[in-house]
Amino acid sequence: MLIKRTGDLKTSEITPEHLYLNRRDFIRGASAAGIGLASSLVFPDSARSDDRWPRGKKGPYDSDEEVNTFKDITTYNNFYEFGVDKSDPAANSAGFQPKPWTVRIDGDVKKPATYNLEDFIKPYKLEDRIYRMRCVEGWSMVIPWRGFPLSDLLKKVEPTSRAKFVTFETVYRPAQMPGQKQRFLEWPYIEGLRMDEALNPLTLLAVGLYGKDLPTQNGAPLRLVTPWKYGFKGIKSIVKINFTDKEPRTTWNISAPGEYGFYSNVNPEVDHPRWSQKSERRIGEFFKRKTLMFNGYADQVASMYAGMDLRKNF
Repeated sequence: MLIKRTGDLKTSEITPEHLYLNRRDFIRGASAAGIGLASSLVFPDSARSDDRWPRGKKGPYDSDEEVNTFKDITTYNNFYEFGVDKSDPAANSAGFQPKPWTVRIDGDVKKPATYNLEDFIKPYKLEDRIYRMRCVEGWSMVIPWRGFPLSDLLKKVEPTSRAKFVTFETVYRPAQMPGQKQRFLEWPYIEGLRMDEALNPLTLLAVGLYGKDLPTQNGAPLRLVTPWKYGFKGIKSIVKINFTDKEPRTTWNISAPGEYGFYSNVNPEVDHPRWSQKSERRIGEFFKRKTLMFNGYADQVASMYAGMDLRKNF
């Protein structure tokens, strides 16, 4: 397992340099702190395309916060199958082939099947949803995903009464995913949800972002999105969905059970053993902000954990 101590972190693994040097982003954060436009004398102009998500009618699940740029989202992310640095997924995923693609549904389900991607997606109405996303490492983004509720799939395939959990598995292709040639994690990547979490209307199977197909570095062609959980719960490039009566052993929980629990809910009161979770740095902003319980989605998800010890069940 690869564990990086705080002193080993590179600046590039915290926030990309171009965001710190971007005058407009700095001024936006600095003004809130009363620093003012004098900062423009310190930070030179930095060119950036106008690739913000257009503001439109706010949907019932949409965050009203400013969306990160397409460049932010596609050049700074975790996808360990392509490497451990934030820039590695974009740099190392060009050779990955997301088509053709099949998804296997099996386990405790009445309608097991293997679908090609087009048939898998075809029955569902795709939605654009703007979600806040929080990484366990202390950074966050606001991302416009395109996908459909996982609950719609469950209604179609009909899990049996035995099914208490749903497990997801990433494709295993070391020839196309150079990170899988390293053994710092067990491959293929495995994640899972409790059934009520899977049925929550916030839970998406995403096939795109920014109104486009998912880029390879962001989990093409199919990934999980659970916005009240830390980002490592969002398994990418899914090829298998299994329904089971047992809590699955998930990749990061296997690797470091004292650091990465099964539930992985954003809880600022439970620190990671090596850093605080009480604040976060939004990519594109200069100053940190307070981290919200369940990443700000408590109204939609807190009832699922009523009576649970959320320190023990982290």
